Amino acid sequence: MTEPEPERRSGHDRVPTAPDPLPIPVVDNHTHLDMSREGEPPVDVDAALARAKAVGVDRLVQIGCDLPGARLTIELIERHSALLGGVAIHPNEAPKLAADGRLDAAYAEIEALAKHPRVRVVGETGLDYFRTGPDGVGVQQDSFRWHIDLAKRTGKALQIHDRDAHEDVLRILEEEGAPERTVLHCFSGDVAMARRCVERGYFLSFAGTVTFKNARGLRDALSVTPLDQVLVETDAPYLTPSPWRGAANSPYLVPLTVRAMAGVLGVAVPTLCQAVSESSEAVYGPW
Repeated sequence: MTEPEPERRSGHDRVPTAPDPLPIPVVDNHTHLDMSREGEPPVDVDAALARAKAVGVDRLVQIGCDLPGARLTIELIERHSALLGGVAIHPNEAPKLAADGRLDAAYAEIEALAKHPRVRVVGETGLDYFRTGPDGVGVQQDSFRWHIDLAKRTGKALQIHDRDAHEDVLRILEEEGAPERTVLHCFSGDVAMARRCVERGYFLSFAGTVTFKNARGLRDALSVTPLDQVLVETDAPYLTPSPWRGAANSPYLVPLTVRAMAGVLGVAVPTLCQAVSESSEAVYGPW
């Protein structure tokens, strides 16, 4: 989960129309079907999956990044064959749990849930210096290191949340040794960071932010990312792609992001779809 930029209220009540279907099905690499935006009803998961499949988004990675969300993720992946799961303690949650003396118990539960065969991701974990002040930095970094170790011990992919913490994220990955399959979720770095990640073999996942008018730097980062290291995601219910920025996001809007990304990369849409599909299964295995 990446906390949204301030909503454009003119779009808050709009319901986006379905985009044209993709020619080859792709994976939504990171979505939160357990979440809805404040004041909105819970997600109708059956309907969300049906709408996504109708436009060529036939596989999804459901991320639970607090204990209630992780528990619900297990229920969802057992009920829906289109879903694989990820579980973790979000970097903004770790300091709160530590302050309450509940972090160790939370780790124990996440480790137990991560053993589920359809949980293929430890994440989202990482660092967030935007929401958590200096007092929480140490706990966040320790939590990140714990999750890296868990991913390696369980053989799961690692999905990383990085907000205003690029250098520390890369440093800690270097110090701990990144898991074989490491994904920068909702990539937010510049060209230089993208090149460093690519050199290390990390996968970069791009969300609707890449379609925003003011995101030239993000598109430049995408342009230097090899096709076999590119993933796409919604981070729903947030980060809705243009032209629906401000409305609630959902997996069926992935085609808008895919088409924008294909334009940046200078490849045909089917070519990008095939690459995203193959890379997703390389990271997470078959659904």
